[in-house]
Amino acid sequence: MKSNTNSKEDSEASSTSALDSRFNQTLRNVQGLLKGRSFPGKVLITRRSSPVEDSTLHSPDSDRSFSDNDIRSSELMDDYTEDELSISKPSTNSAVDKLKPSTSSPESSSKDVQKSTMGARATDSARLMRFTKQLSGPTVILEKLREIAWSGVPPYLRPTVWRLLLGYAPPNSDRREGVLRRKRLEYLDCVAQYYDIPDTERTDEEINMLRQIAVDCPRTVPDVSFFQQVEVQKSLERILYTWAIRHPASGYVQGINDLVTPFFVVFLAEHLEGSVDGWSIVDLTTDTISNVEADCFWCLSKLLDGMQDHYTFAQPGIQRLVFKLKEVVRRIDEPVSRHMEEQGLEFLQFAFRWFNCLLIREIPFHLVTRLWDTYLAEGDALPDFLVYIFASFLLHWSDKLQKLDFQEMVMFLQHLPTQNWTHLELEMVLSRAYMWHAMFNSSPSHLAS
Repeated sequence: MKSNTNSKEDSEASSTSALDSRFNQTLRNVQGLLKGRSFPGKVLITRRSSPVEDSTLHSPDSDRSFSDNDIRSSELMDDYTEDELSISKPSTNSAVDKLKPSTSSPESSSKDVQKSTMGARATDSARLMRFTKQLSGPTVILEKLREIAWSGVPPYLRPTVWRLLLGYAPPNSDRREGVLRRKRLEYLDCVAQYYDIPDTERTDEEINMLRQIAVDCPRTVPDVSFFQQVEVQKSLERILYTWAIRHPASGYVQGINDLVTPFFVVFLAEHLEGSVDGWSIVDLTTDTISNVEADCFWCLSKLLDGMQDHYTFAQPGIQRLVFKLKEVVRRIDEPVSRHMEEQGLEFLQFAFRWFNCLLIREIPFHLVTRLWDTYLAEGDALPDFLVYIFASFLLHWSDKLQKLDFQEMVMFLQHLPTQNWTHLELEMVLSRAYMWHAMFNSSPSHLAS
């Protein structure tokens, strides 16, 4: 009996040791990511006070290798000098429980940190050299390009980088010009075949779809005067209608009109200077406008190829991600999750639009292209990573939300106070999202009810 008791005690000690080892490894991983750097917001890592089964303990690895994590986190967090990462290690012997975001207001952040109109990472000379090195070779190594693009792309390089990241332009520089020329001519053929025809040659469904697009285009990014130009709206109409005809499984869905706009301004920036508000599309030749439209069409197609079920009937892909967002928020910030549930607020009531329009309607338009640098750098992993970006975005207002009732929360989430946001707030959202993705995405039992 004594031998059995000792064996049992040894087993328990071994189990406790394993829990400690895994907890300590998690701490080392996080500290390794952030060594010598500051982090926007305070992140608290705690343990459960109650025992957790072994099956719920997994290494917080992401889909990428840890060397990739080191690179991306290091680059992302170089911007910040004012905030800090706070890691607390309580003495109870349990597993890592949760990462709780800081919910300090944007107003207080603006007092502490000088706000820049451009992300500092995008203008850092060392990063510019890395971009130049990658883009100047005979063949671009896309994985390396993704690593440096994740933290922001310099505006003058963005058109080239986006075409490469989406697979629209080939990595081989010798083939690039020829492929782009051929794809642009193919787009013109599609416009002639599907758009530049009389209504008598369209079906009733196609006529209704074209009318809906014509209604939606003037509503696209209404706070940016450039998109109110009639010529701009006609360009958007041609792109969207041609895309919808070529993708009959989904056709046109409201919200896709928003997704064209980042591509449109990025590719126009190769030909127009100054602020978007001062642009006039009539200053460009017909050939230039056609090339810009073609690039937008093919890049939109590449982007949506990776999330087709987001826009098919009933949009099941978005519903699936909204459910996962709810689970991630519950795991990261249980108090706000419980409050929203008690008030009867469903995530579909506000998050559906976030996934449908990829946050374009929620943040100032001048920040959208920076956000999309990260989107496109994620590649095929983007849908899953959106969940963590949106969780970070929502929990930016965790304290505020817990003070609101149902009606107040609905109104608040429909009109979020982001109008004064700069790159600082956006980078805070992305860095928290990166951390939570690394902690939870490859550990599904962390999200088990």
